[in-house]
Amino acid sequence: QVQLVESGGGLVQAGGSLRLSCAASGRTFSNYGMGWFRQAPGKEREFVAAITWSGGSTYYADAVKGRFGISRDNAKNTVYLQMNSLKPEDTAVYYCASSRGRWGPVHGSEYNYWGQGTQVTVSS
Repeated sequence: QVQLVESGGGLVQAGGSLRLSCAASGRTFSNYGMGWFRQAPGKEREFVAAITWSGGSTYYADAVKGRFGISRDNAKNTVYLQMNSLKPEDTAVYYCASSRGRWGPVHGSEYNYWGQGTQVTVSS
């Protein structure tokens, strides 16, 4: 059974940084692309970042490009989201997800496993 467990969320002031982690188990982590999504209250889930199976390619939503960085450590079965220069509009529950294949898609439908989410709150 595949499990994804996020950690690292919390409350931070605008301009601050947080690093989210997502530990995966249950299948060969290095065979699959990984992604981060977020959902703010009253809004639909949106794509944040994705990374291919090897880490060779990364993709970002325009809203976070230049501020967030996705990376992975296949030896530790973990994917990370480094979030810098945080803004109040980044406040959301952040979810990691495991892709159906080796790529790093931007659409949630391309992912078949999801974590439980971690809350990120950015105060102004």
